[in-house]
Amino acid sequence: MKRLRLKSIFAPCAFLWVCCALVAAQETRNLTPVQSEIEKQQRRLSSSDVEERRDAVMRLGSMRLAAASRAALPALQDGAPIVRATAAKAILSIGSEESVVSLLPLLNDKDEFVRRETSFALGLTHSRSATSALSDRLLNDKEDGVRGAAAVALGHIADEAAVIALVGALAPELSAPAGKKRKREANVFVLRAAATALGQIRSRSGTAALIATLNNEKLPSDVRREAARSLGLIADPSAAPALKSAMTASDPFLSEIAHAALKKINQK
Repeated sequence: MKRLRLKSIFAPCAFLWVCCALVAAQETRNLTPVQSEIEKQQRRLSSSDVEERRDAVMRLGSMRLAAASRAALPALQDGAPIVRATAAKAILSIGSEESVVSLLPLLNDKDEFVRRETSFALGLTHSRSATSALSDRLLNDKEDGVRGAAAVALGHIADEAAVIALVGALAPELSAPAGKKRKREANVFVLRAAATALGQIRSRSGTAALIATLNNEKLPSDVRREAARSLGLIADPSAAPALKSAMTASDPFLSEIAHAALKKINQK
């Protein structure tokens, strides 16, 4: 009698389980190939192997679909820096503003590589919502790579609000409050990226810093070249004397760039 009762109790449960399994199988069969691939890579994000998780994030990002990027979002909190850094660009297909909201916390990540890749990713959003945080990284991050990435990103965003920070990195004597001295940037890549970014923004507010950079013969030639190139993009007539002087520079590449920049100003 007890066995019959047990059978009568468990029979409906077993039937229900089979039904659920059939429904799940049917739903799986109804997935498109793209949806199946997203689910497959999403499952791989739970792997204990770091390289497998990183590969899954890369595959999701390469699909360039909002659904795939959304599936990669949890990887921004992964315990491995390489996975978090990879996820920074993989999530960009969810849209600029949502990407910025998701990425900004990573600018304070303890890992330099994560902060650097996040800065580059924020530049690709072209969202002005990231300007303030990137400006802070440019001026205050301890790592050269992060400061350089922030400068590059600010150039891609091209928000005039970034000029103050870029000038602070390129020519601190022009931006520091009276009585205060800002440490001069020593990394060549950061200086070059800041000079380039000012040209991409094309605001005359950056002209004075670029002229000071162009006139500073102590700076590496490639930094001065970028300053000359950016002055041509801004096309501020006040830069003409400095560009004329640079045309006689011993560096033939600087001379050529200065000549081209001056030509742009004269065509205005």
